[in-house]
Amino acid sequence: MRFLPILFGFFLAMVPLMAQSDSEPAVWSHEVNQLSDTEYELIFKGKIHEGWHVYSQYTAEGGSLPSEFTFEKAGEDYELLGKTEESETIKEYSDIFEVEETFFKHEAVFTQKIKLLNPDVKQITVNLFYQICKEVCIPMDELFQISLDGSAFVETKKELDENSIALGQSLKLDLKNKELLNQGGLKEANGKSGLWMIFGLGFLGGLIALLTPCVFPMIPLTVSFFTKQSQNKSKGIVNAILYGFFIVLIYFLLSLPFHVFDSVDSQILNTIATNIWLNVFFFLIFVFFAFSFFGYYELTLPSSWANKMDAASTKAGGGLGIFFMALTLAIVSFSCTGPILGGLLGSTTLAEGDVATNLSAGMVGFGLALALPFALFALFPAWLNSLPKSGGWMTTVKVVLGFLELALAFKFLSNADLVGNWGIFKREIFLGIWIVLFVLMALYLFGLLRFPHDGPRQKLSTARKFTGLLSAGFSVYLILGLFNITNLKLLSGFPPPDFYSIQKTESDCPLGLDCFKDFDEGVAYAQKMNKPILLDFTGWACVNCRKMEENVWSDSSIYPLIRDEYVLISLYVDDRKELPEAEKFDFQYDSGRIKSIETIGQKWGTFQTVNFNAASQPYYVLLSPNLEVLNDAVQYVDIDVYEKWLKSGLEKYHLSMNRE
Repeated sequence: MRFLPILFGFFLAMVPLMAQSDSEPAVWSHEVNQLSDTEYELIFKGKIHEGWHVYSQYTAEGGSLPSEFTFEKAGEDYELLGKTEESETIKEYSDIFEVEETFFKHEAVFTQKIKLLNPDVKQITVNLFYQICKEVCIPMDELFQISLDGSAFVETKKELDENSIALGQSLKLDLKNKELLNQGGLKEANGKSGLWMIFGLGFLGGLIALLTPCVFPMIPLTVSFFTKQSQNKSKGIVNAILYGFFIVLIYFLLSLPFHVFDSVDSQILNTIATNIWLNVFFFLIFVFFAFSFFGYYELTLPSSWANKMDAASTKAGGGLGIFFMALTLAIVSFSCTGPILGGLLGSTTLAEGDVATNLSAGMVGFGLALALPFALFALFPAWLNSLPKSGGWMTTVKVVLGFLELALAFKFLSNADLVGNWGIFKREIFLGIWIVLFVLMALYLFGLLRFPHDGPRQKLSTARKFTGLLSAGFSVYLILGLFNITNLKLLSGFPPPDFYSIQKTESDCPLGLDCFKDFDEGVAYAQKMNKPILLDFTGWACVNCRKMEENVWSDSSIYPLIRDEYVLISLYVDDRKELPEAEKFDFQYDSGRIKSIETIGQKWGTFQTVNFNAASQPYYVLLSPNLEVLNDAVQYVDIDVYEKWLKSGLEKYHLSMNRE
């Protein structure tokens, strides 16, 4: 179910806006509070647009880039009193980087106290470097020009030296066919809204719940009640439809408490992904659910609840009585629906975005699937005759659900292992456990394994045999993935990431490809080999860059194209390694703004902005060795789009070669 975060990311990503719009994902301001004649408090506030987040100053090593303040002339004109404080942050575990990320949503506030060493100082300059992410990550700089006495800031004109002018000019490329870059609009991945996908998962869960012994027998009984007890047929149909509506409403209402808290997606549900003991707790809960499905015990809400709701439905009558009937169904069927809803909750918390909204969408889907039969069979009562009879097949459904609950349980235990750095549930161990589970499920479906509530042995149905074959086939698929014979793309990263492995391999380039991390060196090699260039603007802390590499570049139709047909140049715009002193310079934009280029990342980030008018990653461009743009730029796309894009660029390159 790891594809949920990816699909939800497609829905949230607004890549063309970020690449071409003047709007900023964060708007910054500053305030000054005078504490004494020589002491001041500087406050920096960032309003962060919906869906974006800015990383803290204190991110974990190996994760996303931290925010960093540079106070110019600190120690000369003034001194810093203590560390730069920051407002409340959010913590979430990143499967990509295996660390706990710390970041801000909606607003970031930083506070720094200073003491003047030179009483004549009236203004200071502060630079903030930060990384802001949505489905793309953008490293950015914010310059604060602060007047301590409230007067207008007088900017000192900075003159560029000859070295800066020369190095700045060398960053600018003479691109041919530059208009092709956005000819078709910047391509992004096409996918359904994550909400619709979660709604679909909830609906699927509801359909499965219908097949359980807690719900299935209720369908003909309830429909018959409405059609027979009502004064006329049309009234019975209306009551049955109203009953179905109330079922949907009840499950939707179960999600409302999660909307009460503004911070629900970060501090309540998503803490499951970051807190070791909550992960362990959910692992135990799902194991408990699983063994209830295996028949070792039954989960029930207090019978007094159901009795009270049933009595209330009799007394109330009318629409209110039907509501209490629907509530009675929800309570009575809890032993079967509870674990399924728990799985829905777990899947929702593993997704990105507004968890409360996701949960509501899933709950509505679940309730709708439960409600539909009551309305449909009331409209077409003859269909009731086609319903299969209750029997042992429903017990089989519960056991299969039990195995699926166990599989999901180990995802939470894996999260705890990743967060705690236990090193126990490496990718191979996790896959091995899943292989055992699905082999056991296949053995059960073929009648070789039995549980307490199984009835007498009977001839296996075709559906049961088919499901057993599916389970066995999935086990083989996992085994092939365990030995790297095939790529487990169907799981979309649900197991631990590839690099969290017993046999860990190191490579300077993605997927072990040959690549250049310097543009000029890569171009020189492309000219020598007479090959086109795949220019990859990426980042060490870019989640979507890793997703593209793991899920798209690794595809059998993509990998050979990159390896054999292109020269790969990967430029890391968030690389904080300092440039050699001779290569540091001040760059002046066309607007007149001057920026100091002191790190590798600043150099390539400026290079991307100046030549391609883009600042987000991943960002891919196809070039000929003589810097002719071969195709429009793409970012976070699927396999089909990326393959067509690579082949199209290759065709255009060969055509241009033939013309020459």
